[in-house]
Amino acid sequence: MSKIKVLIPVYNDWRSVFKLLENINSQVPSLNNDFSVIIVNDASTENRPEFSIDLNNLKSVQIINMKENRGHARCNASGLKYINEKEDFDYVIPMDGDGEDRPEEMSLLIEKIKDFPNSVITANRIKRSEGTMFKFCYLAHKYLTFVFTGQTIKFGNFTCVPKFVVNEMVNEAATWSSFSGSLVKTAKDKKSIPSERGVRYFGLTKMSFVKLLKHSLSIIAVFKTTLLIRSVLFLITYLFLIIDNISIVTLIPVIGVIIMMLSVIVLSKRENMKEFNNSLENIESIDKIK
Repeated sequence: MSKIKVLIPVYNDWRSVFKLLENINSQVPSLNNDFSVIIVNDASTENRPEFSIDLNNLKSVQIINMKENRGHARCNASGLKYINEKEDFDYVIPMDGDGEDRPEEMSLLIEKIKDFPNSVITANRIKRSEGTMFKFCYLAHKYLTFVFTGQTIKFGNFTCVPKFVVNEMVNEAATWSSFSGSLVKTAKDKKSIPSERGVRYFGLTKMSFVKLLKHSLSIIAVFKTTLLIRSVLFLITYLFLIIDNISIVTLIPVIGVIIMMLSVIVLSKRENMKEFNNSLENIESIDKIK
């Protein structure tokens, strides 16, 4: 029987997290493993409501309250570091707390690790629930990532990560900026399950176009060396092809690539190992609700 920690970041969305807890609790009895949940409260400004639902199928539920808000990616990173240093575990399953990562699919992750116990299992999106514009932007993000880094990343936080890979990730600066980018960089053996993006339990998605762009560039920044090499090769080739037809219109791709290169260089500075190593100092308190 494996010891599995479910890691959930939250910021001012307690109703969703509590509903997710209830749904996880209803899913785990058939999975024949030891499940605990660790919620990282990213300095929410809303008071946490009372929680009275019986979570009898979960071994424990902890809420780590952070002093300062540092964003979703760093919330995940801090949670991984806490689990790696303070908890006894075999696997970590990070999940978004809004219902878009479906608890029903946890069974697919668990079944997969039975066959591949030393592999990272990723939940690869085959269907999304957002609007047409978001889907288009997300598709553009995937193609942009592939063209300039050579990486195809079809998953988000919802994965099942073995202990030895968690240990590698907490010693990788990229984890402080991008979970999925760091996972691709550190874990060479990955298997996948098909995953449908769920519908948020409450409210609208918080992933705006600006946040999606930042998310995309943060992933690309993990592979900044490859990006810079490919970008320079693209610029040389493209300029050679348009040398006799240079205009404001034909220079738009050049300007776009240069802006992307500069943005990635700036975002790569988020990969701060010193901040990552000191991230547990941001913990204000830990509440055990089970």
